[in-house]
Amino acid sequence: MAEQNLEQTPRDLVPTVIADELHIVYRVHGAKTGKGSATSALSRIVKRGEERGVRKVHAVKGVSFVAYRGEAVGLIGSNGSGKSTLLRAIAGLLPAEKGRVYTNGQPSLLGVNAALMNDLTGERNVILGGLAMGMSREQVRERYQEIVDFSGINEKGDFITLPMRTYSSGMAARLRFSIAAAKDHDVLMIDEALATGDRKFQVRSEERIRELRKSAGTVFLVSHNNKSIRDTCDRVLWLERGELRMDGPTDEVLKEYEKFTGK
Repeated sequence: MAEQNLEQTPRDLVPTVIADELHIVYRVHGAKTGKGSATSALSRIVKRGEERGVRKVHAVKGVSFVAYRGEAVGLIGSNGSGKSTLLRAIAGLLPAEKGRVYTNGQPSLLGVNAALMNDLTGERNVILGGLAMGMSREQVRERYQEIVDFSGINEKGDFITLPMRTYSSGMAARLRFSIAAAKDHDVLMIDEALATGDRKFQVRSEERIRELRKSAGTVFLVSHNNKSIRDTCDRVLWLERGELRMDGPTDEVLKEYEKFTGK
């Protein structure tokens, strides 16, 4: 694992996220082991000291890093490598089994599956989403049209007045990103949001991320799109099977990752 040399880090950089030997373990209740019910029952009896009928999944294993204000950090790795789990832990949504996460400021997690209310119109979701992020009603009103225009969902009709359940997954994802990007964040974590939508929207999103960095925020981006990582991030964390395999400049890490994946 290649670690960032913190001794060479300028002293004026401000840490925003510190992960210290972080371990995250999921507990799956009612999980079966073995091929038959008898095997499953015997396994539970034999494994003394473990919770009955609970399977443990060690999703993040001893991950340590420091992220700084103004950085855009990409998270890459195979499916199931722990990327989204790590973001949820940073956001305070998952407890650490061992180790700690420290944040300077309020972390905000934006995911493609982030909850908006399907029965409400896009317009109402913009208002509620803005309020939920801590914006005042006046700020929401001021930025409402900017959010709608940024999302591009009204380019082919007045979709903002329709219920969210009528939206395609791409339209919904673009609206989620647009709501989150309307506010400056201390730490903004984006889970695959740039993978949706056309190239024009991706370009707008990447430009907005650069603006967020200039406003002294830190951005984490999970993506399987290496081009988005290259265009947006100056540093990359590569996770594999829950372990931090490499941490360094974008080009160096992506070069090794692409050799690993053969792509």
